[in-house]
Amino acid sequence: MAIVAGLGSRAALGLCATVILLDMAFCKSVVQDLDDSFKENRKDDIWLIDFYAPWCGHCKKLEPIWNEVGLEMKSIGSPVKVGKMDATSYSSLASEFGVRGYPTIKLLKGNLAYNYRGPRTKDDIIEFAHRVSGALIRPLPSQQMFEHVQKRHRVFFVYIGGESPLKEKYIEAASELIVYSYFFSASEEVVPEYVTLKEVPAVLVFKDENYFVYDEYEDGDLSGWINRERFQTYLTMDGFLLYELGDTGKLVAIAVIDEKNASIEHTRLKSIIQEVAREYKGHFSRDFQFGHMDGNDYINTLLMDELKVPTVVVLNTSNQQYFVLDRQISDAKDLIEFINNILDGSVEAQGGDSILQRLKRVLFDAKSTVVSIFRSSPLMGCFLFGLPLGVISIMCYGIYTADTDSDGGYMEERYEMSKSEFEIQEQPEENTDQEPNSGDSTAPTAQEPKDVLEKKKD
Repeated sequence: MAIVAGLGSRAALGLCATVILLDMAFCKSVVQDLDDSFKENRKDDIWLIDFYAPWCGHCKKLEPIWNEVGLEMKSIGSPVKVGKMDATSYSSLASEFGVRGYPTIKLLKGNLAYNYRGPRTKDDIIEFAHRVSGALIRPLPSQQMFEHVQKRHRVFFVYIGGESPLKEKYIEAASELIVYSYFFSASEEVVPEYVTLKEVPAVLVFKDENYFVYDEYEDGDLSGWINRERFQTYLTMDGFLLYELGDTGKLVAIAVIDEKNASIEHTRLKSIIQEVAREYKGHFSRDFQFGHMDGNDYINTLLMDELKVPTVVVLNTSNQQYFVLDRQISDAKDLIEFINNILDGSVEAQGGDSILQRLKRVLFDAKSTVVSIFRSSPLMGCFLFGLPLGVISIMCYGIYTADTDSDGGYMEERYEMSKSEFEIQEQPEENTDQEPNSGDSTAPTAQEPKDVLEKKKD
């Protein structure tokens, strides 16, 4: 029985291994490896491609997710084909598509190439592929369809009206920003009854169970307005979102808290930020973005300082300026007062992107890098920084000892020369005590010094 059981367990392990291998092979079959021939064969299809480098760590992390993306797109019958290309082996082709880093995700549709800049998750990548591969402007023919879109999408834009110069600007903006949001068109009859329009044509954004109408005089360029309004009013912040918000020109009010800390102060600040974002979104929507962030690690790198938690900080991500609270916030009125003081200029901004601040950031980043290396791997830190310092120390010691040896040799040579001169001067003095030979000439010898010659003349 034990032998049978042993054989059974081995067979089960073998079956599992076979299933895993088949699954991996199937995933690889739905994700095509692309080469130079792709350039000529791609024009009739829509492609979602991962441009990677074999040595890239982020690319290796993306690989299993990318296989899941390919499997999902295949199972739902999507017209989008999923592929991957080694950008180091086909660098010229990758350069034609504007690949500058790894991994780079692009959707190729006809002669257009769209970059994906969202989170590296299966659902987000698939949602991006569906949005960009579909129609640029999607019609909403009925109120039922309008309600369906409202339930499905957190943020979307709608053009209302017929042909007009505004529609042409809307189409142009959509072709650039389709990577971020959905764009629809509808007639006045389809729009919900609670929407009031002063004039038609118009462009609206629907988000946070509310809507905002584009005003050319107050909001400026349509494309810029869409780029600012493509986010929800309140967000859970991370480094990626803060980077994206830098293009909007909005100030970002963040409650920096510890999610694991259930104390009243942490939850109170988060609720105050949410209340202001919800109740005053019409008043601050043009200038402010609201949210909260778990932990202060990322904020500390931006501020180059240790920020106490919990607190509220307002960031200008476009120029790296920030505003720190100078008072205790007890309710929403205190936060609104602080925000209004920022808008009227009575609160001084800190940080910025001046030359001095840039130099300070370079030094701060270098220090942070060294500290992080030593914290994560002390041995590696000692090797990376200790070895060069050791080599430099040995070189300096060698140069110093070489200089010392050369100085010592020079002094010794000087000493020998002085000693020989002294002996030469002593020898003639001994010869003056001896009687000169009668046969010798009165002319001095060549070895006699000058003072001896003068004595003989006297």
